[in-house]
Amino acid sequence: MREIKVRKPAWLKTKVPIGKNYLNVREIVEKNKLNTICTSGFCPNIADCWGRGTATLMILGDICTRSCKFCNVKTGRPEPVDWYEPDRVAKSVKLMGVKHCVLTSVDRDDLEDGGAEIWAETIRKIKELNPETTIEALIPDFDGRKQLIQKVIETKPEVISHNLETVRRLTPIIRSKAKYKLSLKVVKYISSSEVRSKSGIMVGLGETGEEVYETMDDLRSVGCEVLTIGQYLQPTKYHLPVKEFVTPKMFEKYRKTGLKKGFRYVESSPLVRSSYHAEKHVK
Repeated sequence: MREIKVRKPAWLKTKVPIGKNYLNVREIVEKNKLNTICTSGFCPNIADCWGRGTATLMILGDICTRSCKFCNVKTGRPEPVDWYEPDRVAKSVKLMGVKHCVLTSVDRDDLEDGGAEIWAETIRKIKELNPETTIEALIPDFDGRKQLIQKVIETKPEVISHNLETVRRLTPIIRSKAKYKLSLKVVKYISSSEVRSKSGIMVGLGETGEEVYETMDDLRSVGCEVLTIGQYLQPTKYHLPVKEFVTPKMFEKYRKTGLKKGFRYVESSPLVRSSYHAEKHVK
């Protein structure tokens, strides 16, 4: 039986990218051969964020060794590590004039250290060249290896984030290798440091409200301070279909519930993504 496609509601409409700042950021990204999750992930907030002169930069190439069912980043065999990338990223952050920089990366299971050294070097370079810029590191799970996570922690970004992506029941369906419990252990290790911990999930994949609340409790139990909740949007016909478009009213209920459960910040609305309003999460 053919599955009926859920129609996208009006509240998910976004602005067409336009404006001087947006064009300036795009030029810097292209000229310096940078990868951004803004473009790779078809982020609906690209007009807003790039228009304000900010972007989430993706390091370690644009080919991921994992193949999660929700993600539009290319999967396959990555290119060799580019050790000049940290310098290019740091210089680009300066050219963009960003006050708060979000870094993320593809998963590099092909590397012995999962890319941890490039992560650490990139953060160090950004801080050297941009001492006033605050940083959020949205890291992979590094297979739960604490010594690799510690490499990132020691560079002292203001926030370290690792996304659960979805509820416990749906994790094996949606994520190709990552495990729910392992991701919680990663967040717990981050929380045990002096760095603010953060995580995010998508909704609209078939989860229940109770499962979302259970996920909140699980994250709070490991010390997570910041939570983002956004609507899953199917990037291509080859990815998992949207099961439901969650209403803005329900997103607001999630936000209020999350705050009551003890999160310092909860960003919860249809167009929220991991880096949405990230600059606020430092305070």
